[in-house]
Amino acid sequence: MSKQDHILTVEVLDQDGSTFTLREICERGECHAEFVIKLVDYGIIAPVEESQEARHWVFDVVALSRLRKAQRLQRDLKMNLPGLAMSLELLDEVEEVRREVGRLNHRIRQLMGE
Repeated sequence: MSKQDHILTVEVLDQDGSTFTLREICERGECHAEFVIKLVDYGIIAPVEESQEARHWVFDVVALSRLRKAQRLQRDLKMNLPGLAMSLELLDEVEEVRREVGRLNHRIRQLMGE
């Protein structure tokens, strides 16, 4: 095997289906509810089921992970909410492309008998 750089990806899987109320996601994310509501408004995170009232929202671990990623981008790069939304969307697309390239490279190696 040749010496190559490997890209590791981590996917958040929640086997037990944990969910968080607005209050709980704010506690875990160490942020105010207003920030979470703005993230939902900009489509950065989404409740598991839509509800008209924010106090009835329920979030999953994917939303919590995205909240933390948004916080890091905002803190480290001083991004505003539209910038966060666009950046996270682009990061999602990059991750999807990386997975596809990895899958195709694996398939090529199989076809070449490696």
